Amino acid sequence: MTSIAEKELTHKPLKEEIYDALHRQVIAGKYAPGDWLRQEDIASQMGVSMTPVREALDLLVSKGLAERVPYRGVRVREISPKEILEAYGLRLMLEAMIAREAAINITPEQASKLQDIMDEMDRHVELNEMPQERQLSREFHAAIAEASGNSLLIQLYTIVSNAFPDWLLYEALYRKPELVSSSVTQTHDEHAAILDALKKRDADQAVKVSLEHVMESGRWLETYRDVPSKLLREQEKQVTHLIKKSK
Repeated sequence: MTSIAEKELTHKPLKEEIYDALHRQVIAGKYAPGDWLRQEDIASQMGVSMTPVREALDLLVSKGLAERVPYRGVRVREISPKEILEAYGLRLMLEAMIAREAAINITPEQASKLQDIMDEMDRHVELNEMPQERQLSREFHAAIAEASGNSLLIQLYTIVSNAFPDWLLYEALYRKPELVSSSVTQTHDEHAAILDALKKRDADQAVKVSLEHVMESGRWLETYRDVPSKLLREQEKQVTHLIKKSK
């Protein structure tokens, strides 16, 4: 595995630096579900002591990306099809709620921040740059949650986004590198549509394009993770029905 030492670390408290580095590794698919996160190996690779590594692993567990197995250690969380469907349904509902609130409350500064993130994403288009692209995509959606101005939605989004298995989808790009170019282009176009709706304060359009964006990940779940299409469509129908009733 590629070293995650100096270039991965920034200038945060050490446990947070290590957590951020491991988090990037997980969502990039460099640690697969079920892989063990060995404290000794991580400490050696990063040139740090065991204590901040243990604290970083605790953070990974608390964020839902890893699980602690008694007497064995910590491993990347293995997610069942049922859990994937639950996270997918929650992600759909939450993205719709956040998009509506953000379209109402977004400030010019927040819109500018979203554009800056998109511009940075456009500079990471090669396969070996996908970890950065994936992290920036998560930052884009987190920034929309911030723009909603709703502190509870922001907290819920943090939980649900960590539960949603985007790192499993990302692995498909390593297995099928020919998909990278089209995936990057599609993500850019979908993000641009979301940002355009937010700038126009068009709440209905913001909800529509945000749902379409998440539903595209549903198609990836179906194609590359063998999640039954019938169950995915049921989640989508439930959410769209609830949204129509609430309008």
